[in-house]
Amino acid sequence: MLRPCPYGQRSSVLESSSTDGPGWYLSLYPTAGEGGGCFVASIDRRERSYVARGSAVDPERAAREAGRRARAQLRRYCAANGLNRLGTLTYAGAGCHDPFELREHVGAFFKNLRAGIGDALPYVWVPEWHKTDHGLHIHFAVGRFVQRSLINEAWGRGFVHIKLLTDLRQGSGTIDEARRAAGYLSKYVTKTFTDPSTRVLGLHRYDVGQGFQPPKVRLYARSPHSLIDQAAQLLESPPTRVWRSEGEMDWQGPPAIWAQWWGHA
Repeated sequence: MLRPCPYGQRSSVLESSSTDGPGWYLSLYPTAGEGGGCFVASIDRRERSYVARGSAVDPERAAREAGRRARAQLRRYCAANGLNRLGTLTYAGAGCHDPFELREHVGAFFKNLRAGIGDALPYVWVPEWHKTDHGLHIHFAVGRFVQRSLINEAWGRGFVHIKLLTDLRQGSGTIDEARRAAGYLSKYVTKTFTDPSTRVLGLHRYDVGQGFQPPKVRLYARSPHSLIDQAAQLLESPPTRVWRSEGEMDWQGPPAIWAQWWGHA
């Protein structure tokens, strides 16, 4: 089970302590047990302009950064909602080769699933092209037991596979399992950044159940150590993992920090 978090009790105090001045800023996601931020020398209030796809100064780096952000968002969503069950939906017959039609089918699947369960549920799904000419299939994750017969009925277009992730080391909890699920799904999302031909413009690379995004708290401090101390106080435990950009020889951005809680180091 995910560790309870006193988010609602302290968030207003922490947010009111932030400033627009130079210093260290951290975006903390309490229910996901994760936070990341960087040092900001000054606040840039210039209006941002849209950069057309492929027009970045360094397109490869821009693609890597976009992929990193997508993986982080997916990981936080999975962790916050305990999505530790991985499933796959495939088509019978000739399969599906239309990404737009696929999304109609997936939308109907989760609508049917909610109706069968009787309640809304958080989920993530990612499309993937078969290596053969069978077209598309869907990988998804949920965070609760759902009867196989209900999943089969909700899909109704082919075959279903689902499993609880249990191949982790002893002592692992739901959040570890959910992060592992996010790691599997992220592989398919990453393909759309490294191989643009796998993505259809105008369509999301992955999709999630609405209304379950992890809340965010913005922290400020004069030093990275104080920043982590603030986050640890909020989450009532020291971080399990801490990463700092100062240890990266090829780091090109501002000084950065990232921390994670409640998992294995």
